[in-house]
Amino acid sequence: MTIKVVIIDDSALMRKVITNVLSECIGIEVVETARNGVEAMKIIEQVKPDIVTLDVEMPVMDGLETLQAIKESYSIPVIMLSSKSNEETTIQALEYGAEDFIEKPISIAKNWTAFKKDLERRILAHFKTDSDDYYPSSPSISLPNELMNKKNQLKAIVIGASTGGPRALVSLIQSLPDTLSIPVFIVQHMPEGFTASFAKRLNDVSSVKVVEASHGDLIVPGTVYVAPGGKHMTLSGNRVLLDTKAKLHSVRPAVDYLFYSAVDLYGKDLLGIVLTGMGQDGADGCRAIKEAGGYVITQDQASSTVYGMPRVVAERGFSDQINSLSDIADIIKEMTR
Repeated sequence: MTIKVVIIDDSALMRKVITNVLSECIGIEVVETARNGVEAMKIIEQVKPDIVTLDVEMPVMDGLETLQAIKESYSIPVIMLSSKSNEETTIQALEYGAEDFIEKPISIAKNWTAFKKDLERRILAHFKTDSDDYYPSSPSISLPNELMNKKNQLKAIVIGASTGGPRALVSLIQSLPDTLSIPVFIVQHMPEGFTASFAKRLNDVSSVKVVEASHGDLIVPGTVYVAPGGKHMTLSGNRVLLDTKAKLHSVRPAVDYLFYSAVDLYGKDLLGIVLTGMGQDGADGCRAIKEAGGYVITQDQASSTVYGMPRVVAERGFSDQINSLSDIADIIKEMTR
């Protein structure tokens, strides 16, 4: 199968760069390019691409307007291309239905290989093979006895997510009651500079306080802490710690580092949740949660944008239950009220 891509960008240079980058990727073909959203909609109708890359800032019809138009008429995955100056618009795009985003490199010459690998990986992640197994949700959202017994002892929730995570997390954080009495910690794979806008957006739609974590933050019950892009977040004593040690699973922040430290702090009274995303970050951390007597929930395949991270947890036997995103939101609401 050859994946057909349409590139939408007002910059002739970027259209050429992305075309050249993808020409080096086996199984991916750029079938057409567009300079703006109006032109793009005509091209999409004609060539029926499998996936689209979309610039945030464009004349005539900007990225958000184009995204909305695409999503109203097609079920095509959309990957936004953004710079740090457009982080708030990028977060909006993810909420409006964009499946993923990639940060434009400052220097193509210096970052060609990294940009190519990242874009290729993100495109391929959206296409499953016929041999993929299907992991259905648990049949009911009623809390099993093991989880129900933890309700009154629960001391913290840790959540890991990657591709598709921002939209999923908005749904989950909106479900938290204003009576939340435990802290919630989130690692969402995002580049440096984007997580501040993301945390602000979560805070705007939530009935609880959501912050981008800072080094040394006191852990306050009823607060949601989002790991900043480019820094690992761990917990020690009653503080949030940040560091820039080497990437784990090629990412920083890493879900596993958060989960390991949360196990040390909260032990069996911990609920771990792994949402949509590519890769295997979070699986080893879930093993640690299970070994300590905690509980793990993973998002199901049907509601995941990319069934990678939760799939690995399930395949390794570390998931206590597999649920749709809406069911996980209901479970969190029940567990924290």
